[in-house]
Amino acid sequence: YTLARNNGNNTLHGGLKGFDKHNWLASVEHDSVVFTYLSEDGEEGFPGDLLVSVKYRLTEDNIILISMQAMSTRPTPVNLANHAYYNLGGHGAGSTALYDHQVTIHADWVTPVNDQLIPTGEILKVDGTPFDLRNGGRLGDVILTVPGTEDTDNPGFDHNLVVTRTKQNKMKLVSVVEYPPKGRQMKVFSNQPGVQFYTGNFLPRNGMAGKGGANYSFHGGFCLE
Repeated sequence: YTLARNNGNNTLHGGLKGFDKHNWLASVEHDSVVFTYLSEDGEEGFPGDLLVSVKYRLTEDNIILISMQAMSTRPTPVNLANHAYYNLGGHGAGSTALYDHQVTIHADWVTPVNDQLIPTGEILKVDGTPFDLRNGGRLGDVILTVPGTEDTDNPGFDHNLVVTRTKQNKMKLVSVVEYPPKGRQMKVFSNQPGVQFYTGNFLPRNGMAGKGGANYSFHGGFCLE
């Protein structure tokens, strides 16, 4: 199968027109919103008709539940992720606030990447590296020292961490992120084997126009995909 090379020699985010660039059908089900999309056989070079649904539910105790499902008529790779950006310092707080975030990720291993940020196939222990966030740490103390990125124009995290697990397919606390100046905390639970930790390394340094007049720029937010 021939896929688009939209990131060097690689296919990134589903190709030239990934799922994020399509309008999805939306419906309301009780206290949830469900989005569905049909990717027809051959779209972006991938085989099979693929039906995808994502359900979002906001509970009374401020929990956002995200459930993703996909069914295909043929064997095909599917790797769905939530790519929302967060900054607990507030909208438009930027990198200054991001560096003061305390990040804990319950992961014993990391899948290292090459110079194109493609996993090499190795699985390495995080011990003694900036990837060891199991006991928490201030993001600003490690973000510029991430191996393989520290001497580039885009330093920071853009890596898959292998989640520490005790039971297969069970929801587990993956990460806790705190912003002490505001007393804000976010917990992420997942039943997936890995989490992609990204710190906005490729957001433009001079920024881009955001909502409400905010400027979204380099290291302005983080993602736990």
